[in-house]
Amino acid sequence: MTDASLRITEIFYSLQGEARTVGFPTVFVRLTGCPLRCNYCDSEYAFFGGERKTLDEIVAEVISYKPVYVCVTGGEPLAQPNCLPLLERLCDAGFKVSLETSGALPIDATDKRVSRVLDLKTPASGESSKNLYGNIPLLTQNDQVKFVICNRQDYEWARLKLDELRLLEYVDDVLFSPSYGQISPKDLANWIVEDNLRVRFQLQLHKLLWDDAPGH
Repeated sequence: MTDASLRITEIFYSLQGEARTVGFPTVFVRLTGCPLRCNYCDSEYAFFGGERKTLDEIVAEVISYKPVYVCVTGGEPLAQPNCLPLLERLCDAGFKVSLETSGALPIDATDKRVSRVLDLKTPASGESSKNLYGNIPLLTQNDQVKFVICNRQDYEWARLKLDELRLLEYVDDVLFSPSYGQISPKDLANWIVEDNLRVRFQLQLHKLLWDDAPGH
């Protein structure tokens, strides 16, 4: 049994609420801690505390749900170095694994079998200065890029970055998501259609179903 461990806020089984596998039953492994403080964060409860678990314990708990999909999230999962061997272990176990990351930390050492969902922070998040743009050339078609849009200025900024960073040359899925409670989803949808952007509009399914309660 390995001694490697991670601080875990929660492990739960629910429906994936966003990104490419939206709607699929998924086990979520939420790691504790995050170096960012986005003003719309919906997981502040994961900033501190948590329970330390070994990688063996985490993988065994995931296996107990008999899932196909596993999402490693946070907080910011990559803030804990042992996230990397956890991702490898989950892939080796045969799961389809995704990683929700802020894009503020290097992704170069993550297992290439993992679908990395890179959340580029918009100006209204208050954390756009933390974007590590050196991650962009490391992306593959297995990965995804997400923008959480808070207002029209964020939308115009994201549209600029879509072209400036040539994101669609690296990934097939660029996700534009309205910040919950800050912008009308209908407005964002209309802007995307009017500009004929090659992006995927998404709503966070878990917030519609469970009002974003922990454990869903």
